[in-house]
Amino acid sequence: MSVLPTEPLQILEPGAVAHGRNDLRRNLIGLSRDGLKSALVEAGLEPFRAAQIWQWIYWHGVTDFGRMTNIAKKARDRLADQFVIERPSIVTEQRSVDGTRKWLLRFGDGNEAETVNIPETDRGSVCVSSQVGCTLTCTFCHTGTQPLVRNLTPDEIVGQFMVARDSYGEWPTPTADAQRMLSNIVMMGMGEPLYNFDNVVTALKIVMDDQGIALSRRRITLSTSGVVPMIPKVGEALDVNLAVSLHAVSDEVRDTLVPINRKWPIAELLKACADYPGARNSRRITFEYAMLKGVNDSDADARELVRILKPIHAKVNLIPFNPWPGAPYECSSNNRIHRFAEIVNDGGLSAPVRTPRGRDISAACGQLKSASLRQRGVKVAL
Repeated sequence: MSVLPTEPLQILEPGAVAHGRNDLRRNLIGLSRDGLKSALVEAGLEPFRAAQIWQWIYWHGVTDFGRMTNIAKKARDRLADQFVIERPSIVTEQRSVDGTRKWLLRFGDGNEAETVNIPETDRGSVCVSSQVGCTLTCTFCHTGTQPLVRNLTPDEIVGQFMVARDSYGEWPTPTADAQRMLSNIVMMGMGEPLYNFDNVVTALKIVMDDQGIALSRRRITLSTSGVVPMIPKVGEALDVNLAVSLHAVSDEVRDTLVPINRKWPIAELLKACADYPGARNSRRITFEYAMLKGVNDSDADARELVRILKPIHAKVNLIPFNPWPGAPYECSSNNRIHRFAEIVNDGGLSAPVRTPRGRDISAACGQLKSASLRQRGVKVAL
């Protein structure tokens, strides 16, 4: 079974989709610094304004040009005539009993994706989507049952984190010494980030810029199902933390759970991980492993997991399977999960068992899905 779409992907430029507006003003969110300068020059504004606007958008979080008080009123009026500062719109915001928040966000063309914040005592990790739907068909993941509709653009990716900041009132950007409620980004939402590489890179570089949102690369994790040729490119372009959806120790089982394995099997995937810059610089690569009853949870599986990951500076995240309607799997028992973890830990690898969060609002790992559907005739590709 093919894991790739059969048609080319519709490429949307940052800010190209108006959010129900009857005008052609361009969204400034999602433009690179150079892109922002170019847009201003095209609009007849001085390029030095880009640094001022950048700070207002990404440090102060403003959406109104009128609040940019260090810019002359004439220039602010021209900005308002030509541009907008626009986030995705919130369709619903749900709050779990454990403090998790989930937003269903709608983009300018009416498509939707989900974003989640998982708060901890000392940090908060915002789980950001990279696509509407997903091109992969991982059989344990609810998102994989939704066809890929399209890639998200940089403004739509950055906008998810900005919506979360709005919800928590976390503007202006906290300083490095301040306690951030939203301290981390994990590219683990809907979609495969490495099948939307350029847009994800643009968005994360905006997030890391120290004159704006200013998140360190050490606080950003990109999760992939194993798009092997793109893994070194992540290291070159971003050098963020890498997480890999492994979920099996044999190609036979992983071919079913993560069908992309048929294209890039485990041995090729692990070689790319061993060569990743973070793995060579004392930063552990996280291998995600969903615990599926009778599928991948035996003692022998645990010992084999230790064997194949021992050459890599690795950490294993054991994830109790999160159910969803029609799911073909069950979660391993608590006793089985902890026995599995014991074997992996005794083998010299850290293997914490992730505490499920947000299950009551379907916000847990593998549960995200929106109602957006592939439109007839729309070109979708990588």
